[in-house]
Amino acid sequence: MISWSLKTRGLQPIGLDIGHNSIKMIQLLMNGEQVSVIAARKARIDHAINGDGQERSRFVISAIRQMLAEGNFHGRNVVSSLPNDGLEITSLRLAEAQSDEIEQALRKEVVQRFGLDPDEDAMKYVVVGNVHQGDEIKNELILFAAANETIKSHIEMLEQAGLRPVSIDTIPCALFRSFERLLRRQEDREHTVVFVDVGNQFTTVVFGRGGEISFVKQIPLGGEKFNEEIAAKLGIDISEAEMLREALQIEKGLSTPDLAEQATAENEQKLDASTRQTIVDAVSAVAEELTREISLCLRYYTVTFRGKRVRRAFFTGGGAYEYILLDVLKRQLAVEVEVAQPLKGFDMSSENLNFDSDRRGLLCEWAVAVGLSLKGSKGAESVNRERVSEIRA
Repeated sequence: MISWSLKTRGLQPIGLDIGHNSIKMIQLLMNGEQVSVIAARKARIDHAINGDGQERSRFVISAIRQMLAEGNFHGRNVVSSLPNDGLEITSLRLAEAQSDEIEQALRKEVVQRFGLDPDEDAMKYVVVGNVHQGDEIKNELILFAAANETIKSHIEMLEQAGLRPVSIDTIPCALFRSFERLLRRQEDREHTVVFVDVGNQFTTVVFGRGGEISFVKQIPLGGEKFNEEIAAKLGIDISEAEMLREALQIEKGLSTPDLAEQATAENEQKLDASTRQTIVDAVSAVAEELTREISLCLRYYTVTFRGKRVRRAFFTGGGAYEYILLDVLKRQLAVEVEVAQPLKGFDMSSENLNFDSDRRGLLCEWAVAVGLSLKGSKGAESVNRERVSEIRA
């Protein structure tokens, strides 16, 4: 049994990942190098309510309240992330200048590129380092920006759910933080590692080296695009397409467990050969498109940061269960491709966990939630990420 005094010292805030089709809540306990999962809950969001902002918000609030009541979470402090469509990210280069001149240049960039007001809206940046552009040396920066109204609405939703927001994070920062502890060996710190979170609507790509984020890209492609392509080819709706794709993954023994149960119940018979091939063709076409986009990120990084070798690419999110995508990635990316395990090495003996009994133990869709709960833990924040990870109203 874990003593209350230990819980008080090492207790992390609740990490809350509100995605397009699911809500994940997790809370961690730090005891030196040992990380324990003391509570975890997940709720699925019905595709039908995503088109109605108010109905979706009501559902999210209700689901969070229920998970708090049933999950034995300690306290109500929470770190959540803004949704991908509420966050603007771009890389840019500026001539070497003083800090105040960089600020002025970025304020102008926020207005021109995103149509935001730097006096009202949130703006953070990371100075990644010097890069050569012709004969000039310039500063490579990553700019993060979000509308003040987006942040306020997100905070209000959390408060209505009975939570106490202590920080609003970004998905790229949470994703990178989730795996930093695995990259502490000297040989790992000398190579660049890529983390790719394949979500439902967006794929987030984060390059890291030496404990610092060096490049971020949001790609507007994800699991929903797979379903849309299947639906178009078979003349069915999105929900049916999603279930058929899950049925194919079940045949291969690869599926997120919460959808697997639903898919099994609604698809008792095996897929016929024609339907199976149509699904494979549809998913393959989107997988090829997504792989091209990720390849462009790799090319940009290797050209920009010459001599910094990219060693591995870790894939997370629900899309990391898509075996067709993984096959394409392994064939076409010139790096090692691996499905990540964000909870690997954690103590998961608590009875308050609801991970849907993932038979393979990957739990790769929990990476962002884990990174959110880890925020603020000793050794989990670098100077680079601390400057961007808190976006406050």
